[in-house]
Amino acid sequence: MIRTAQHDATEAAVAILANNSVRELRTLRVDRDANHLQLSGRVRSFYHKQLAQEAVRAVAAGLTVVNRVDVAR
Repeated sequence: MIRTAQHDATEAAVAILANNSVRELRTLRVDRDANHLQLSGRVRSFYHKQLAQEAVRAVAAGLTVVNRVDVAR
């Protein structure tokens, strides 16, 4: 299997969320397609949604981060 920076970015994003101090972020899903790293799942606040996005942006390796995380009401 050939490893790419984008594949590594996906693994890094999963690891960052899995080890995050905010418990809700640990359950979010990370998917990748051609040029996008997509976050999905549910959190209790817009702040946590933004935390997740910024956490994975640091390792996105040129991929566009698409934040499809829902904020529970």
